[in-house]
Amino acid sequence: MKETNITSNLSNCAALLWHAYKSLPSPSNAVNWAGFYTLDPLSTPTKPQLILGPFQGKVACQTIAFGRGVCGAAAATGKTQLIPDVDAFPGHIACDGDSRSEVVVPIVVDGKVVAIIDVDCAVKDGFNDVDRVWLEKLADLVAKSCDWPQ
Repeated sequence: MKETNITSNLSNCAALLWHAYKSLPSPSNAVNWAGFYTLDPLSTPTKPQLILGPFQGKVACQTIAFGRGVCGAAAATGKTQLIPDVDAFPGHIACDGDSRSEVVVPIVVDGKVVAIIDVDCAVKDGFNDVDRVWLEKLADLVAKSCDWPQ
């Protein structure tokens, strides 16, 4: 049976990402946060924001405005953000002060960002184009596998 529930699918994906990264050699095993932010249904078209979804790691920011920080940049532009040094990113939101690098991939349905995948690493240059490519493939799969609100 195909599961299309957003919470269920994103919860399992967050756990999969966490354990997959932790099983890899350095720097991948230094991942300290892996999860999702979804489009906040209470936000408005003129002030869209993300709300915390399923994740693995330390307590996180609950809402992020489009355009704010790395997650907000990915949501606003619809483009993957591969950040080798978060301290050099203007407006970086430090939910976990241990994070040093980050990759954020938008999940797009019918041309609209409905969520983002966010993975943080406790070392600089923790991600590369291999991570970007595979996380973008995961984002596409998640976009097609969930019943997203219209």
